[in-house]
Amino acid sequence: MYMLSNRDKITAPTYDQGLLWVTLMLLGFGLVMVYSASITLAEADKATGHQSTYYAVRHAIYLVIALLAGFVTFQIPTRFWQKVAPYLFLAGLVLLIMVLIPGVGRQVNGSQRWIPLGFATLQPSELMKLFATIYVADYTVRKAAFMDSFTKSFLPMLAVMLVVGFLLLREPDFGAFAVIAAITISVLWLGGINGRIFAGLVVLLVIGVVMLIMSSPYRLQRIVGFMDPWADPFGKGYQLSHALIAFGRGEWLGVGLGASVEKLLYLPEAHTDFLLAVIAEELGFVGVAAVGLLFAWIVMRAFAIGKEAVAYERHFSALLAQGIGIWIGVQAIINMGVNMGLLPTKGLTLPLLSFGGSAIVANCIALAVLLRIDWENRRLAKGVPA
Repeated sequence: MYMLSNRDKITAPTYDQGLLWVTLMLLGFGLVMVYSASITLAEADKATGHQSTYYAVRHAIYLVIALLAGFVTFQIPTRFWQKVAPYLFLAGLVLLIMVLIPGVGRQVNGSQRWIPLGFATLQPSELMKLFATIYVADYTVRKAAFMDSFTKSFLPMLAVMLVVGFLLLREPDFGAFAVIAAITISVLWLGGINGRIFAGLVVLLVIGVVMLIMSSPYRLQRIVGFMDPWADPFGKGYQLSHALIAFGRGEWLGVGLGASVEKLLYLPEAHTDFLLAVIAEELGFVGVAAVGLLFAWIVMRAFAIGKEAVAYERHFSALLAQGIGIWIGVQAIINMGVNMGLLPTKGLTLPLLSFGGSAIVANCIALAVLLRIDWENRRLAKGVPA
């Protein structure tokens, strides 16, 4: 085992403090906003014991678990993730199958996405985003010599993603499938897949999305409601219309922290999927813009870290770093677009901010992996083995 000398200890490269602090800022801000958005819901729900801090306390516990998981993850070398990538992906598939088994998976609001663990619930689709990112990065590196071959590079990944898509749509969780599809396509593109194959993949994806929408009445209703929420403000357009009202009330600087009206049982899922609407109402355009800029910074850092890894010929690390950036960026964009009425309603939370234990843990593990990749880059830059 490589031992650092005293001189190496003194000059050893540090971690990316900016990335860590931005992550902690988003996590802390999320805790404040989850508390603000959930007070009325917690007081009105008998299951919470009418305790106003019910969701805030649970979210704080999730944060502690997530930060501990992130700390442990940071100690693990990146090469370990490459070795176990196929096994993690298989574990994710097993969890996606388990959640569909009657008596094992829990159904809420017509969706069967959770596995009860007694003290908490596990959402396999959130872990699958992490496992898929690691797996696609490893697959792309292993198939680097065959990126121009349809049968050797694209077809096996297509088959695997169809299985994942089938399981996710059975829950149904179209939002998670959209994020995983975006990660897969983007990482394959960054890995050098043939341009014609990539174009064909995009066309197939568009056709597939249209077919999924047309074949499912509830998805079609969401599209209709998204296009004109005011046509049925008490039905299909209820959630979106109230989110838009929240944005309208917030204006530039908001109505003040804790002063939201829409969170008073008007806006459904105010502490999860539509947390950004509460932020918009209470902190205005400035608050929303600040959140957007912080996410943009994380994505840019992820791509910069990936670029640095390429310089040291660490191609798996590079694709994994950029895949994590794509995951965080795409999910944040979709959630923000849904809240603003720019995209159809999807069951996707705002990364690092919204209430939800599985999502917070998965996000923190992913960002810890990103920090580890950067840390290894810094060691290599100073001639220290990673």
